[in-house]
Amino acid sequence: MVFGQVVIGPPGSGKTTYCNGMSQFLRLIGRKVAVINLDPANDSLPYECAINIEDLVKLSDVMDEQSLGPNGGLVYCMDFLEKNIDWLASKLKPLLKDHYLIFDFPGQVELFFLHSNAKKVIDKLVKKLKLRLTALHLVDAHLCSDPGKYVSALILSLSTMMHLELPHINVLSKIDLIESYGKLAFNLEFYTDVQDLSYLQNHLDQDPRSAKYRKLTKELCDVIEDYGLVNFTTLDIQDKESVGNLVKLIDKSNGYIFAGIDTSAVEFSKIAVGPLDWDYYRTAAVQEKYMKDDDEDEYPKD
Repeated sequence: MVFGQVVIGPPGSGKTTYCNGMSQFLRLIGRKVAVINLDPANDSLPYECAINIEDLVKLSDVMDEQSLGPNGGLVYCMDFLEKNIDWLASKLKPLLKDHYLIFDFPGQVELFFLHSNAKKVIDKLVKKLKLRLTALHLVDAHLCSDPGKYVSALILSLSTMMHLELPHINVLSKIDLIESYGKLAFNLEFYTDVQDLSYLQNHLDQDPRSAKYRKLTKELCDVIEDYGLVNFTTLDIQDKESVGNLVKLIDKSNGYIFAGIDTSAVEFSKIAVGPLDWDYYRTAAVQEKYMKDDDEDEYPKD
């Protein structure tokens, strides 16, 4: 089996920085990692790119030749990639034997809850190459400081989860900067657990700009709570423990921790419902050494 991550999220949520930091972390704990750039608008890559969509199609060329804007151009590029999925599959095949895959997707959110092209690309890869992928949906933590924007992020997260139909983890990125955006109305657990949004409704009513949309906001909050699917984990990409905890969560969601384990169904169940602080059976010694090592020379600072 081949495991990996599909990294998505709005512009500015830190996707490219995440791919860079996560790939370095995984290499340090002993995994061979390949990062695949599927964002034709990303022309400044801080990470070593194993496959680049710009070798197939460039957003700037599409905008010039098709007289499209950036959003329309990105939709066209995803359509073009879907129609040429064999190109991507052939590029991936040499990596399937021993690499962990990280897919860096564009930041246009419509691609992941409205249009079907990106979903079809992922579905075809999963079926054709038998990939086990987890969707990582990054949301900038500063949205928590604005109740209206936070509700929008919840709706976006829920829509994306239902559209992609993948194991899914919502992440509040840049959590180390959350205090710089202003004092939160509630403690951090309120925003990560997403359990009782009526408190948020009361806070919204205090803003005259939001009060006029009170009924709409209440209905949106009711939808989110009725589905009961959305919650968040937090991430500081410069903190080793934070990244390590996220890796454990990802490995549990896509089944990486079960690969190669020959045991009974009971033992599988214990791992599936157990806490996240298990030992990696393949990289436990390396990871323990890394997590205790204070030398951060090889870890990304930005």
